[in-house]
Amino acid sequence: MPTYTAPTRDTRFVVNEMLDLASYGNLPGFENATSDMIDTVINEAGKFCAEVLAPLNQVGDVQGCTHHDDGSVTTPEGFKEGYNAYVESGWGTIAAPEEFGGQGMPHVLGFVVEEYMSTANQAFAMYPGLTTGAISALLAKGSDEQKQMYVPKMISGEWSGTMNLTEPHCGTDLGMIRTKAEPQADGSYAITGTKIFISAGEHDLTSNIIHLVLAKTPGAPDSSKGISLFVVPKFILDDDGEPGERNGVTCGSIEKKMGIHGNATCVLNYDGAKGWLVGEENKGLAAMFIMMNAARLGVGLQGLAQAEVSYQNAVTYALDRRQGRALTGPAEPEAQADPIFVHPDVRRMLMDAKVFNEGMRALCLWGALQVDLTHKAQTEEERQLADDLIGLMTPVIKGYGTDKGYDIANNMQQVYGGHGYVKEWGMEQFVRDSRIAMIYEGTNGVQAMDLCGRKLASNGGRAVQAFFAMIDDEIESAKQVDGLADMAGKLEKALGEQKAATMWFMQNAMQNPNHLGAGAHHYMHIMGIVSIGLMWLKMAKKATEALAGSPEDAAFYEAKLTSARYYAERFLPDAGALRRKLEAGSENMMKLPEEAFATAA
Repeated sequence: MPTYTAPTRDTRFVVNEMLDLASYGNLPGFENATSDMIDTVINEAGKFCAEVLAPLNQVGDVQGCTHHDDGSVTTPEGFKEGYNAYVESGWGTIAAPEEFGGQGMPHVLGFVVEEYMSTANQAFAMYPGLTTGAISALLAKGSDEQKQMYVPKMISGEWSGTMNLTEPHCGTDLGMIRTKAEPQADGSYAITGTKIFISAGEHDLTSNIIHLVLAKTPGAPDSSKGISLFVVPKFILDDDGEPGERNGVTCGSIEKKMGIHGNATCVLNYDGAKGWLVGEENKGLAAMFIMMNAARLGVGLQGLAQAEVSYQNAVTYALDRRQGRALTGPAEPEAQADPIFVHPDVRRMLMDAKVFNEGMRALCLWGALQVDLTHKAQTEEERQLADDLIGLMTPVIKGYGTDKGYDIANNMQQVYGGHGYVKEWGMEQFVRDSRIAMIYEGTNGVQAMDLCGRKLASNGGRAVQAFFAMIDDEIESAKQVDGLADMAGKLEKALGEQKAATMWFMQNAMQNPNHLGAGAHHYMHIMGIVSIGLMWLKMAKKATEALAGSPEDAAFYEAKLTSARYYAERFLPDAGALRRKLEAGSENMMKLPEEAFATAA
């Protein structure tokens, strides 16, 4: 059976040393995040996820969710008890606003909890994860009354939330939705239509489920400009604000999926369900994107999560499994064979996983800090910079993070050889569970086009220029540190590849938009490689500083430096190859007629 240990030492390094979270104590919400509190949250969250949630992961995969004739759904054995423990421990309240019952601590610490939960049990983590996104939308666009009615019990975990976008005939192109919202005399709307792929759409974990639903009002434009957002509770609240009458929304079925079996992915049928407008009419897409952007960062964490848990188990297996001899001679002559850990190709896969996981963790937590600074930095200039950076980086964290997370999970299964293909070892579940992260909350192709088609040019390229300047500054600073000049030079070269790719888009995409579409995926990966390279340079600087003080755990910092050098040698050069692919343009990609793709008999 696979196991999980929360990487608390690495998290503490990123939060306390690389980000130096305690130095932001003068900002609202950060004052309670003392070093002792930070360490307590990290350590206790890691313990909870490893001991309570991880043992339910295989149970959820094997049992899945059960849909009953009355439309109700039962979650796998142990999920309800696990959820109750989650609520009682208050993990969902960490970064939520205090005025609605949260603890008001930085999003960075909320992301720590979210990573550990997704790593221990991705299917389980999706139930509160969707709620967090729904809370974000209600806080941003909901009326004061809606906030008071729904948000406190969603933050406490007593109620959960969902996002309802997709319909059987449309996914990304939301302008095509057919769900209707008819205004009623009492100010509510009657919602009618069918939504599919609704994660956590029906379950037995909470006493109410608060659905946020996209629909069109009568006479609305037949495009994305005609979408409105509605709050539709499973149970309509009574005069005391408690769940009362059952609303007209039911689960028609749950999807039979490749992975995340422990999460109920529902077809929801709305039959005149009572709903209330959130925000302005025909402005629902903007409201929904608040929730989607929060969810996209969470999905990026899921890419890291499955890479991390599969890596941990592959390391254990590689240390135990014996096969063949080291190329340099027997490592353990007294044994019949050496552990497969001695083979360079196994080491290659494990090192690739290690440096991606640690770099991606740093990038996600750095991104969470930008979310905090967007709202809480002291000056408008600082808030704008943070908002620009996290807006630019969101599709990269989601798209590149989940592409690579799936690759890592796949390679960790490969470490097991034939045993990785057998269910009892658990590796094939990690591969299956990781696959969805490349698809939902906007496929990774959509993320790449969002990055290249919208974010690069936004505000005259202000965000990407700030990104370039930030890395240039970090490179120049690192060049002054003994032992880091070579690493800084390699990042500088990779950044140069990204700058050149950006310029190529500027010169060629206007005349032929297909050039942008053909190269967007490659550009997103270049930016992911460079962004994690920046994190590794930052971590290398902190490790070098720590080693100068002869710390007790010097081996940890030495490993950081070795890993940073490995990343610079093995990942950063890929930026050049990807730029050359990008600059090949779209001519031959788009040239063949459609009939040429058909297989001839």
